[in-house]
Amino acid sequence: MAGVSPVPTVALLNGAAAEADPGGLRALAQVNYGHTTALQVRALAAQGLDLHLARLRQGTAELFDAALDEAAVRGWMAQAARQAGGDCSMRLTVFARDFDHRSPLREVALDVLVVATAPQPPRTQALRVTACDFLRPVPHLKHVGAFPLFHHRRQAQLAGHDDALFVEGSGALARIAEGTVWNIGFWNGRTVTWPQAPALRGTAERLLQAGLEARGVAQAQRTVTVGELPGFRAAFACNANGVQPIVAIDAVEYAQAPELMQLLADAAALAPWEALE
Repeated sequence: MAGVSPVPTVALLNGAAAEADPGGLRALAQVNYGHTTALQVRALAAQGLDLHLARLRQGTAELFDAALDEAAVRGWMAQAARQAGGDCSMRLTVFARDFDHRSPLREVALDVLVVATAPQPPRTQALRVTACDFLRPVPHLKHVGAFPLFHHRRQAQLAGHDDALFVEGSGALARIAEGTVWNIGFWNGRTVTWPQAPALRGTAERLLQAGLEARGVAQAQRTVTVGELPGFRAAFACNANGVQPIVAIDAVEYAQAPELMQLLADAAALAPWEALE
């Protein structure tokens, strides 16, 4: 709209303007060893903040054998959000500029990059996806090694699909894992089924599961194979940017299910907004 200033991009490295420390950013780009989390912030608050902090805590312990200063991190998050106007999309990346792959056990000081950009409205586009036999490396960590995720998404779009769905194996017995940057759920009209295979268990997925449980909706967490896909009525993708219907997985077509999308929206709305600091 005319006269409205764009939301600035704010990048803080250890609480200071990232552009003032280009060496730290170069180290992140060159070493590509670290972990991350992404969230939407509204009025200096976020849903699932405790889950995001737990993810950062786990990643820091596993990758660096170190403890994260969560009070400092929350302060930097609030600082970046305030500079971005209070509402923003936010990504945190924990890395160490002194990390040396030749001596990966050496103790290092942690670096935290907080980037706040314009807030993203929930994505509602219906998706047509294609299955590919791939599991992300170290799938339980949201690490910075995103090349294969984006590569498979690009290949899917070159083939006329919107995105890729990762499965373990081939043929009818292949196990459904996750999307490139989203988790997947299925609906049979009564139960929401969350497929279980090596995958990153997302914050949005966990918040939806809690909200559905609170509303008394039946859920199942089990192995789902490609051969079972025609037996479901609907499917959906979820991540920090919202919930999107999946209307096709290769040749399997699903009808739009507005009652499911409303059910998921109601479940998501139950998650409290937690102040960043």
